[in-house]
Amino acid sequence: METRQIETDVLIIGGGTAGCFAAITLGAAKDKRIVVAEKANIKRSGCLAAGVNALNAYITEGRKPEDYVEYAKKDAAGIVREDLLLTMSRRLNHVTKKMEEFGLVILKDEKGRYVARGNRNIKINGENMKPLLAEETARQDNVTVLNHVNITDYRLVEEHGRTVVRGAYGFDVNKPVFYEIHAKAVICAAGGAAGLYRPNNPGFSRHKMWYPPFNTGAGYAMGILAGAEMTTFEMRFIALRCKDTIAPTGTIAQGVGAKQVNARGEIYETKYGLTTSGRVYGTVMENRAGRGPCYLRTTGISKEQEQDLYKAYLNMAPSQTLRWLECGKGPVEENVEIEGTEPYIVGGHTASGYWVNADRSTTVPGLFAAGDVAGGCPQKYVTGALAEGEIAAEAVLRYLAQEDAESEDREQNGREQREKEQNDREYKDRGPSADGTEPGIPNDAQEKKAEYEAFLAGEESGFSAEQLEEAMQKIMDEYAGGIHTDYRYNEERLAIAAKKIRELMPLLYKLHAGDMDDLLRIYEVRERLIVCQAVIAHLAARKETRWHSFGENTDYPEKSEKWRKFVNSRMVDGEIQIIYRNLKNGGICHEHTDSEG
Repeated sequence: METRQIETDVLIIGGGTAGCFAAITLGAAKDKRIVVAEKANIKRSGCLAAGVNALNAYITEGRKPEDYVEYAKKDAAGIVREDLLLTMSRRLNHVTKKMEEFGLVILKDEKGRYVARGNRNIKINGENMKPLLAEETARQDNVTVLNHVNITDYRLVEEHGRTVVRGAYGFDVNKPVFYEIHAKAVICAAGGAAGLYRPNNPGFSRHKMWYPPFNTGAGYAMGILAGAEMTTFEMRFIALRCKDTIAPTGTIAQGVGAKQVNARGEIYETKYGLTTSGRVYGTVMENRAGRGPCYLRTTGISKEQEQDLYKAYLNMAPSQTLRWLECGKGPVEENVEIEGTEPYIVGGHTASGYWVNADRSTTVPGLFAAGDVAGGCPQKYVTGALAEGEIAAEAVLRYLAQEDAESEDREQNGREQREKEQNDREYKDRGPSADGTEPGIPNDAQEKKAEYEAFLAGEESGFSAEQLEEAMQKIMDEYAGGIHTDYRYNEERLAIAAKKIRELMPLLYKLHAGDMDDLLRIYEVRERLIVCQAVIAHLAARKETRWHSFGENTDYPEKSEKWRKFVNSRMVDGEIQIIYRNLKNGGICHEHTDSEG
């Protein structure tokens, strides 16, 4: 593989919603160099790739940020960082205004006010939201975007008795190029994890899922391997979706006021609660009781409302509109059948992710997190991810200023060496030296490059990355609370899941990559396997059922106030170790201390 060394001030991993907005924010600091590494292309990557028809986190007229905090806190049964929610909520309207300045079309009434959809949402024409973010990112003179570069590991450096993140390693997904990126600070915005569990649809339709299939938990996995503290992986997210198309149901429920009904036409949503997890749980229980299938009752809506639904889904989930048209029956004539998806690990809807301070710094110096990878702050959605990207970017600038002030001597000592190597660092292959090593590349970089090359040079194995992934999904589905068991699990099943997932890890390193795309698939499976280990450990550690369906523990089927605490973890010597952190009023005092052990 060709080696390319890049030096920058800030590396942003992931060019999705949070990553782009962090880059745009940092673009104002013209004396800083920023690199965005995106394994796809930022124009159509991340959760916004296909667009969205509403902003689900907005402080509507008559409401205040504290109201949004209370809503999210209630929906998550109290397991939230209120300090994180409040700092995010205070910026929701600000980042919305910025998006409108970038060109986002936000629907307005005759008085020029945003058209609300419920208490916390506003309607938009958001098919081009991601291209708008990409274009604004590209306008920043000091921002370089590396499209089609997959980052797999942080570059960890020992400095003054502590481990610091100073960049990352990765590879081009199209060409045999190894990237060694040196950075003074890193913002991880790589998104959550899909594909851990067996999905609703089999075979060639398996990627028709709620969350982007290319979000494989890379950011989580890198943090786990680096020893970062992670939080709340047991609060999985299970979406209630239109059957088969896996299209959103909120557009129907909020757009036309459709109620959840069973096969008898009985409204059941109020019976189980109107929280996000409660809506899924009610659907599962009605089906288990023999009162399914379950539906959103749309029969009887007006033709105008039906046309609005057609347009709304064409803007974000065209398969649902096409299904209505192909069947010859629209929602006016036929209710929409609904189902729960497989579980996902995602910090934008639930609270899974890095344990962070209010400035979105992680427990590893030099590393910040924003968007779906940042834990403790659920219900952030699109605007919350934008807000966290901005918060993290501003914090990085403060961090760099502090680092510069504290390390001027170290900077001076290293400047001559960096200048000496500068000509070799930018986008070119320097070729091996006489002893087969490449001058100027640290041993850990050599080891990571050798790891990539071993997959490319290895012999064909008797199985593929896809088959290994399917084995993983089967284990998680059957033993760690997937669709197969109606999201239920117990200690015995989780112990089996942990054992079987560990047994898959050595098989990963027997895989062969015929090209760079194969190498990408191998590392995506690696990321998912690492995240699976953390998920299983977290599920086992919370000995209660706090969120029905999201975490249905049959050994402990009730909610317990003594478990009103955070379940966190760190990987130590290859093993996931659980840390419990107390839940304090206001959520201000958790930060990186206050451990219960």
